[in-house]
Amino acid sequence: MNNEVIITCAITGSGDTVGKHPAIPVTPEEIANAAIAAAKAGAAVAHMHVRDPYTGAPSRSLALYKEVVERIRDSDSDVIINLTAGMGGDLVLDPNDPNVMIEGTDLANAEERMLHIEELKPEICTLDCGSLNFGNAIYVSTPDMLGKMAKRCQELGVKPELEIFDTGNLVYALHMMKQGLLDAPALFQLCLGIPWGAPADTATMKLMADMLPEGCNWAGFGISRMQMPMVAQAALLGGNVRVGLEDNLFLDKGVYASNEELVERAVTIVESLGATVASPARARDILGLRGTQ
Repeated sequence: MNNEVIITCAITGSGDTVGKHPAIPVTPEEIANAAIAAAKAGAAVAHMHVRDPYTGAPSRSLALYKEVVERIRDSDSDVIINLTAGMGGDLVLDPNDPNVMIEGTDLANAEERMLHIEELKPEICTLDCGSLNFGNAIYVSTPDMLGKMAKRCQELGVKPELEIFDTGNLVYALHMMKQGLLDAPALFQLCLGIPWGAPADTATMKLMADMLPEGCNWAGFGISRMQMPMVAQAALLGGNVRVGLEDNLFLDKGVYASNEELVERAVTIVESLGATVASPARARDILGLRGTQ
């Protein structure tokens, strides 16, 4: 069991959730404010995507990322900023002609996926460690891309959070460690329940946790109704936890959640297990982060 648990809050994500929840953070101000509120509720880390302020659609705009980060850095919050570097991997094929890419496709190379990381230098950014079927689309993250992105993170002093959607992703992340592309202590995130990745259950989380290298840091989460069960499971297996509206829209059945309410629920679970919740300062020590600039 982990006796000192880091809570990450995934604020908004890039999924089609804007029409499914009355208060998904969309504008940079809303995203930044939600991150600050989550930190006050107990999150040490805020993981963030950005969205088009007018449509709510996922975006890769550097200007939007910059506004979010500047708002948080100009506040009195010391929350650890964790930006996605996973945008630009969406491939949607015409089911009648797989040679044709259709609406929803957004593909970018490694350098384009890292533009906002280069500019803003967050303490953490995510690397999705492999390609996979993602709903009816394909998420594309090739070994060549991952190698380039991991190396650039190393040069920038940004900690990559290795997003693991199945055991093959984990095998490749371990390969990057052997190549010297990841500085110790490596940071893993076990992402469970995403269609069609690894399921959100005890056996799968334990299998993945048992495959992790000695001395690393890791967290795990489940989506939707499995979010809170996986909070307890990750802490019991020695990991950290993630909650937030990116992964789950409800606090209880039929009750819409806010990010801060999901963090508060996670705090209750962690403390009920007899563990403590790590502050941002303590999380920086545990994760081996360089601190804010």
